[in-house]
Amino acid sequence: MVLVTGASGFLGGRLAQILVERGEAVRVLARPTSDLRHLDGLPVEVVRGDAGAAVQGVTHIYHCAGCSTDWAPWRDYYEANVAGVEELLRAAAGVTGLRRFLHVSTTDVYGYPLVPCDESHPILDAGLAYNRSKGMGETRVWEAARDTGLAVTVVRPATIYGPRGKAFVTDIAKLIRQGLMAVIGGGRATGGFCYVDNVAEAMIQAATASETAGRAYNLSDGTGVTWRRYVDALADGLGCRRPWIDLPVAVASGLARVMEAPHRCGVPGRPLLTRHAALLLGRDQEFPIERARREFGFKPAVGFEEGMRRSVEWVLRAA
Repeated sequence: MVLVTGASGFLGGRLAQILVERGEAVRVLARPTSDLRHLDGLPVEVVRGDAGAAVQGVTHIYHCAGCSTDWAPWRDYYEANVAGVEELLRAAAGVTGLRRFLHVSTTDVYGYPLVPCDESHPILDAGLAYNRSKGMGETRVWEAARDTGLAVTVVRPATIYGPRGKAFVTDIAKLIRQGLMAVIGGGRATGGFCYVDNVAEAMIQAATASETAGRAYNLSDGTGVTWRRYVDALADGLGCRRPWIDLPVAVASGLARVMEAPHRCGVPGRPLLTRHAALLLGRDQEFPIERARREFGFKPAVGFEEGMRRSVEWVLRAA
């Protein structure tokens, strides 16, 4: 039996489906209000809100749950990305037979360096809530490994896209249709794109290989695809005009601060542009994946063109 958290979401939901397809007995831990309709018809055991019950008898835990939006109250980030990690780690500490705790982190924990780095780079707080909370959550995982001997593996995906993807598929598609999607710095920055199935397969490989215990791994498809190519491919697939707004990096950063200001003061909704988004679109995100290739044979099976085709088909069906 394996446990997946965050199965109501994008990555966790797809991981649960793939694990079932591979013949695994799958249990998911979900909130009482979580929508799991995408798992209808699958032989998945659902535990609602009780981490202690959810971890009993499992051999592997895949912790995908988290708050991954670029704009939310700090409380939401902390509860999902720090307190939620702590709760699951406490529950996992007493599980006999648990072979691996795989934690989904992010390349954002590096603090958005100017040059993409390997896994030896320290976790840095860049002053953004998502980056800070994910760094704190990952740190809790390493502390648990040190203090309790829990066998942990951490994966740090860059930009995950695919069917049911919100931030990089649904939200961008909406902006494209509205004529509001912008690129930054000509869209020349690499996105570090990784198709969701490729990430899920990498997680399974990393969680089941003996040499990956105590290790962290960057994940991307290694294609070098730029943001310009990505948004143009999405626009073309949707039959829309390609994004024409192009902001210089410095202008985008300053504009994001201005747009965030009223929302920080209590104006409801979200800014059209955030500092987080400006950093992701304006700096290269193609973090090296040589360690994953070398240590557990990571080889993305779904290429960019096929991944985009599947993503566009899903957006059109969901419209």
